[in-house]
Amino acid sequence: MAYPRYLESRLREVLTDTPVAGLVGPRQSGKTTLAKKVAGAERRYLTLDDPAVLAAALADPISFVRRSESMIIDEIQRAPDLMLAIKHAVDEDRRPGRFLLTGSANIVTAPRMRDSMAGRIESLTLWPLSQAEIGRQGPVSFLDRMFAEGVDSVLRNSASSVRLGEALTRIVLTGGYPEALARDGERRRRDWFRAYVQAIIERDLPEVAPVQRGEQLPRFAESVMLSNGHLINSSALGVQNGMDRKTADRYVALLEQLFIVHRLPAWSHSDLKRLVKAPKLYAVDSGVAAAIAGVTDARVAKDRTLLGPLLETFVIGELRTQAAWSQGQYRFSHYRDKDGVEVDLIVEDEQRQLLAIEVKASATASANDMAGLARLRSKSRECVGGILLYDGEHALAFGDRLLALPLATVWQR
Repeated sequence: MAYPRYLESRLREVLTDTPVAGLVGPRQSGKTTLAKKVAGAERRYLTLDDPAVLAAALADPISFVRRSESMIIDEIQRAPDLMLAIKHAVDEDRRPGRFLLTGSANIVTAPRMRDSMAGRIESLTLWPLSQAEIGRQGPVSFLDRMFAEGVDSVLRNSASSVRLGEALTRIVLTGGYPEALARDGERRRRDWFRAYVQAIIERDLPEVAPVQRGEQLPRFAESVMLSNGHLINSSALGVQNGMDRKTADRYVALLEQLFIVHRLPAWSHSDLKRLVKAPKLYAVDSGVAAAIAGVTDARVAKDRTLLGPLLETFVIGELRTQAAWSQGQYRFSHYRDKDGVEVDLIVEDEQRQLLAIEVKASATASANDMAGLARLRSKSRECVGGILLYDGEHALAFGDRLLALPLATVWQR
């Protein structure tokens, strides 16, 4: 089943004024399909997953990029030397939209691909499907709405929503990969997720960077995924997997570069000294995290606390995907102070205004659930409001610009 990808309009814009457009993101997120749709039949398509094409690219990069006036090069991370050839080609002819590159590794941060592409490339990230795309609801942007209308206005205009209940567990455990959505049954999805991670570790990771003792990587990746939603502790990860902290840090960075996990930095402020500075670690997709951790519908039915970290992963992923096509530019972080008070997500806009977001799997909301949001509101003048996303039906006020909203509000119009 083909799903709409609301990043499409932004990618089309990039091709109108920038010589090189990059479209990066996890494998199986739909990059090739979107690139072909946007670029049209007149643009030559070459994939470096084809051994013959890859051999030609590696043998003579200059000739390879001169094959046609405009082209799509799929999985560019497999031939990093092509970037230098593309740079020379663009410097000779800076027409917009000459190259559309896709990559299942982040070509912007990859060390071997940084060679002076500034001003020549604009890179967009295609994340797994959002609920708005799965439901074909149009390009919803919860963050644009919150910052533009204000929290109080949203409260006045919010209608009651349907409690998701068991459907929420299914949504979170399924995640947003099209292939996973196409699988019938929980076991078939779990098998796909595990095979997906294994393939990336065994095939893609060695191509991105040289690794020593590669036999450790599957176990290390599982340890990282089991740390989903927690502060990063590289020393502990290293001890668990027989490696030093520096090696563990490097492997986490590689998993992030391959879009398996991402680090959520700690929010910092010069006026607040008692903040924890460690980033938190999240899987890119909640379905992958659930499969690796062995969390199933049946286990959640017996112990709903298992859903908590996965729900955080899901909500952060949903908002991150929306942010890629939103009008505003947003930075994500988390808040934790030395007293142990936390806020799951801090979103900062271009004017440095903050929106604090807490996530809860329960169908009820109380003043105690708002403690972290209230503390941040009291300590930061830039905080325009605090929102608790919960599995209830009603928008509820808990003080000045502090409210609880049903989770489905994030992706519903």
